[in-house]
Amino acid sequence: MRVMRFAIKTSPQNTEWADMLAVWQAADEIELFESGWTFDHFYPIHSDSTGPCLEGWVTLTALAQATKRLRVGTLVSGIHYRHPALLANMAATLDIVSGGRLEIGIGAGWNEEESGAYGMRLGSLKERSDRFEEACEVLVGLLTQETTTFRGEHYEFTEARCEPKGVQKPHPPICIGGSGEKRTLRTTAKYAQHWNFVGGTPEEFARKRDVLYAHCEDVGRVPSEITLSSHVRLGPDGDYAKVAEQAAALGEVGLDLAIVYLPPPHTPAVLEPLAKALAPLL
Repeated sequence: MRVMRFAIKTSPQNTEWADMLAVWQAADEIELFESGWTFDHFYPIHSDSTGPCLEGWVTLTALAQATKRLRVGTLVSGIHYRHPALLANMAATLDIVSGGRLEIGIGAGWNEEESGAYGMRLGSLKERSDRFEEACEVLVGLLTQETTTFRGEHYEFTEARCEPKGVQKPHPPICIGGSGEKRTLRTTAKYAQHWNFVGGTPEEFARKRDVLYAHCEDVGRVPSEITLSSHVRLGPDGDYAKVAEQAAALGEVGLDLAIVYLPPPHTPAVLEPLAKALAPLL
């Protein structure tokens, strides 16, 4: 089993801002946690979708300002929620104001309910994958090049600028979430520095990892350049030992970063016992 790293995730749904803030500020003081993550949805997911849900990037920016050490990111932003030029400028700005702590979490999108309600075209699986690959290419261009010109099916750019650039070079790491074997994992191999597995068994993780590595070989990437992460959920029962067991099992098949999804109601009281349970895996 490799040396593992750990992070927390607090979805800004069915929660209070003060509670999320308290969790992140406490985690910022616990060295074991290297990063903190939110999600990027407009409706709550896997619960009552009519409930409260704070916007992900505004929340992330506020949390970045309230912390000093944690790396920060969204897991993940559906690319159709924001034009990639807007997303690039948001990312560069947040990387600057956070002192170079941003990771850009993006995906092809999947939530039909909120997309339909807001008139944001989600499209077929092929359309989502095509749009996502185009967006990744132009996002990297905007974050690294003086100007970007691009002609695609979904996006067009003409000597487009994104200034100032972010602190991290060549750009803030891109984290792609998703497990589609033909397209998403290939796009990950081409553009990402971090792949997030939504969560599941070690066997499923290992199979998807092998598909990703095969794509890396095809596009000339070194697999070790890509951080491998997975969600590991802490249940309402507070079974910290179970979280550690799941993280250890994933670590045995190559996981680098276990991102512990914390359940609402959010409270910093879970962090110390969680860190104690995970510490033997370091």
